Amino acid sequence: QVQLVESGGGLVQAGGSLGLSCEDRGMILNIGTMAWYRQVPGNQRELVAGIKSDGSTSYADSVKGRFTISRDKAKKMVYLQMTSLNAEDTAVYYCYVDGLNGADLSRGRNNYWGQGTQVTVSS
Repeated sequence: QVQLVESGGGLVQAGGSLGLSCEDRGMILNIGTMAWYRQVPGNQRELVAGIKSDGSTSYADSVKGRFTISRDKAKKMVYLQMTSLNAEDTAVYYCYVDGLNGADLSRGRNNYWGQGTQVTVSS
């Protein structure tokens, strides 16, 4: 069973910092890309930052220089360190993982999502 568990969301003042983490507590194997997305009600989910298996990273223009994504392959975890937060960063943040379902390899590679964690930045 695939189970991505996020933690670290909450309320922070503008200009502050917050860290998010996401752990695969299930059976995702051969993990490729790990990423963070965010979504505001009424808007599409947007990519915030991604990190490939080789460690290369990419960021949305709106967060470059403020957010840092990292991963721990052994622990199957991905992190997002957010600094200089502003009201426009308020959203539900979702963890994303691309990999194989270890419980059913016949399904091939799939995209997996966490349940989401709320980040609210007060101005």
